[in-house]
Amino acid sequence: MPTKTKGLKSFKELIVWQKAYTLVLEIYKLTKDFPKSETYGMTEQMKKAAISIPSNIAEGYGRKYKAEYH
Repeated sequence: MPTKTKGLKSFKELIVWQKAYTLVLEIYKLTKDFPKSETYGMTEQMKKAAISIPSNIAEGYGRKYKAEYH
């Protein structure tokens, strides 16, 4: 059973993905002013965590079966 939602051509049309992507942009803006001593600590952890959200949504959207999608 295909997982594509009627009318959607891409995961980028999902509101949840759009909000997650906006979060990523905000995290990058905020962390650029963090102290240099945090570059490989808190800054990188926050960026990786933020990026994983829209990435997981996109991956789930591309799943072949409905159960995997959910």
